[in-house]
Amino acid sequence: MTLTYGEEEQYNRHLILEEIGLTGQEKLKQSSVLVVGAGGLGCPVLQYLTASGVGTIGIIDDDLVSQSNLQRQVLYTHRDLGKHKAECAANRLSALNPYVKFQVFKERLSPKNAIALFNLFDIIVDGTDNFPTRYLINDAAVLTNTPFVFGSIFKFEGQVSVFNYNNGPTYRCLFPTPPKPDSVPNCSDIGVLGVLPGIIGSLQANEVIKIICGIGTLLSGKLLTINTLTMQQRILNYSKEGNTVISALQDNYETFCGIETRAEITLKELKAYQHNYTLLDVRSPLEREHFNLGGLHIPLQELDRRYKEITTNKDIIVYCKAGMRSQMAIHILREKGLKNNLINLKGGLFHQ
Repeated sequence: MTLTYGEEEQYNRHLILEEIGLTGQEKLKQSSVLVVGAGGLGCPVLQYLTASGVGTIGIIDDDLVSQSNLQRQVLYTHRDLGKHKAECAANRLSALNPYVKFQVFKERLSPKNAIALFNLFDIIVDGTDNFPTRYLINDAAVLTNTPFVFGSIFKFEGQVSVFNYNNGPTYRCLFPTPPKPDSVPNCSDIGVLGVLPGIIGSLQANEVIKIICGIGTLLSGKLLTINTLTMQQRILNYSKEGNTVISALQDNYETFCGIETRAEITLKELKAYQHNYTLLDVRSPLEREHFNLGGLHIPLQELDRRYKEITTNKDIIVYCKAGMRSQMAIHILREKGLKNNLINLKGGLFHQ
């Protein structure tokens, strides 16, 4: 697959780089990468993979752009508020590099679509922020024999690794069991430094380019950690574990990660719900101030000590932005012994 004159101009700095050159650039053009999540990590990954000339890039994300995203998700502007991230990202990136093909999936990755999607791409990049999806990505990558590049962020710290490369260690080798649902808050609860996803996402894109071009030393069997407050970096080694055999996808990764719900209801179904119920909003105060459905407000990180404020003689419908924190809240309430009918608002406030 040869480069056009326009591509030669676009990728000139790669072509004169001895380690990449024409051969490496043609490999990039022939390659396909699926980025799961077009949020904080996904934005820089998508920008640099597009700029580098990866031939086909898939974007899967069912979320909509909100104003709180703009602090770190640099692909979007105020004009994009309320629109689908995957679609906005593809439109913006097409202007950066018209030689790249984009495949947009305005849906959530699930056990039902993961295998089919992963079979379409050479490499998977994890730009997600929750453990159920990470385990799903790992298992689908193993079953389709696809390497995936992992990144995670927490306040001022980040991690990067490469899993399932040439039958190497997987995510389950490093993290065989998930943490308790209420033990690791996400950036919606505790915040995140705006530039941190840019740093970690750029490192993820770097690993993808190295895989495709066959250069450098990959972070396979290695976990890179960085603290942006001190700029200290460490590389921790880990090995493949024989007891992490994956034979099939699990039906419910939320259950595997300890996140269970007795019932779910969509926003549309809520409007017609006939039973007596209490709404419980577990988002942050800023999210609550921006928009809410009413009801009792107890942020997730305060629920452990404030749960007794909840009326015990009604159904409790718990909501958040995307439906993950509400599931964690239900787990906490069950552990506290509440006997109410606990219902999760499926997909959160913006799920159609």
